[in-house]
Amino acid sequence: MRSKLVTVRKVLSRVVAALAATLVVSLLLPVAPASAHGQLATSTPLKGTVVREPLAQLALYFTEKPASNAHFAISGPDGSRVDNGWSYGEPKRLDKPVTEYFMVDGVFEPRLYHTGFPAMVTVAHWPAKGRYTASYLSVASDGEAVRGEVTFDYQGPGTAAPAGWSAPTAGPDPALLAQAEGEGSTSSGATGSPVAPSGAPASEPAGAAEEQRDGGFPAWLIPALIVVTVSVIVVVAARRRPAVRGASTGDRRPAGAASRGGAATRKSGSPTRKTGNRSGGPARRGRR
Repeated sequence: MRSKLVTVRKVLSRVVAALAATLVVSLLLPVAPASAHGQLATSTPLKGTVVREPLAQLALYFTEKPASNAHFAISGPDGSRVDNGWSYGEPKRLDKPVTEYFMVDGVFEPRLYHTGFPAMVTVAHWPAKGRYTASYLSVASDGEAVRGEVTFDYQGPGTAAPAGWSAPTAGPDPALLAQAEGEGSTSSGATGSPVAPSGAPASEPAGAAEEQRDGGFPAWLIPALIVVTVSVIVVVAARRRPAVRGASTGDRRPAGAASRGGAATRKSGSPTRKTGNRSGGPARRGRR
């Protein structure tokens, strides 16, 4: 009995711990989509791939045009920079659409983006084989920071640096850093309309005609469903354990009564055998 009680307590404690962890994670879910504005959609080369020919430029495609003061850098295997400026490229249709979320009247609304807007980063030279990293920093039209990196392996031939070229050392523009860190005017209205950086008029991101707006869903719906589901599991597990324990106790009691009844039966049978012995005694002595 005690061992079963201990087992039930362990199971319930694990379920409660799982419920707490699920609740914490679920509360963070509605916040995650809000940080995906103006994100990187794809790149040439792709992250984690191997490049075997020296490329003149790297292309980083975003769901909207990068800010005019965006910062891009490419570092070689030894950490030295090999980038030589960047420029806007021709937009292209994405092979796989990208979904971003905007808050509208307290509800996250998904928007599907089909067009990629590239930043073409020039590569001055390829000094050696190994791991290269292309990093980027920009500010989306709603004022949120867009930052990250794309890493790939270069296994092509080495190329010489252009005459008179020197590795750049300049970092991001101070105004860009201020906006990325939230020190600039980066607040967005409750209507969900993005606010353009650097004081530009608010407008929909470039390529907004490509968007497809799906039906929104309440931000609290996912965590509520998870909490309800786990709570039902806890209640069912708690109810099943006592039922099994009660059934086992009931099974043992009839068994004990039956054993006592059997003992009584055996006792009642004993006098019969004794009587038979006494009646048969004189008969055996008579034969002798």
